[in-house]
Amino acid sequence: MAGAAGRDVVVHPYERVDDLQRSGLVIIQNPAKPRFSMDAVLLSEFATVKQGDRCIDLGAGTGVIPLLVWARRAPGRMVGVEIQADMADMARRSVELNGLADKIEIVHEDLKNAADVFGVSCFDVVLSNPPYLRMDRGAPSAEQELALSRHEVACTLEDVTSVAGKLLKSHGRLAMVHRPARLPDLLAAMRASRLEPARLRFVQARAASPPMMVLAEAVKDSKVALAVMPTLVLYGEDGNYTDEINRIYFG
Repeated sequence: MAGAAGRDVVVHPYERVDDLQRSGLVIIQNPAKPRFSMDAVLLSEFATVKQGDRCIDLGAGTGVIPLLVWARRAPGRMVGVEIQADMADMARRSVELNGLADKIEIVHEDLKNAADVFGVSCFDVVLSNPPYLRMDRGAPSAEQELALSRHEVACTLEDVTSVAGKLLKSHGRLAMVHRPARLPDLLAAMRASRLEPARLRFVQARAASPPMMVLAEAVKDSKVALAVMPTLVLYGEDGNYTDEINRIYFG
């Protein structure tokens, strides 16, 4: 298949190309392996990214966050770091397929090594949709890809915030999505890395449902007051997406 940049991009027979419903972008995914979810889409919208910012996604998977952040915000540099070779390869091919190889870089690397690879205090924004489950919360999947995406097998919450604290410039921003039950851990880990929680937004399926995820943003070396934003509700009483979710997904 030819990419927008004019070069041939391989899409394997067991893969598919999905429309991201944003700026004509598409993404390569393997239906038999972990695929991006709503968490990543909401994080890409929630994060404070300014035009020209230097941004990095820790645990990029198939590259959906780098692609969506680029489409929404046009940062100056966008990097995705992914430890799984096949995921990083899919992400890299998706970038090429969209003709964005000169805008987005995908690096096959352990995120814990990111400060050694890129240097310290060199990014304006760090994003991460990390594994949600601690190792003491159920047995990890026997399938390596699922285990790495769901459980803290390769990295912990504290690993992500610690690396983010090293990568970010002073007053740089870390944006993450996690489960509400881990919010105390998340806030404590941010502060331990000189990242002051600045914004929180809970996400729930319906108006009467308990929150199913939380979006959080912290600022390095800041004493900013924490702002709790209005809850984001996914579905209205008619069972359809709310107007805000339609705007996030379809612009």
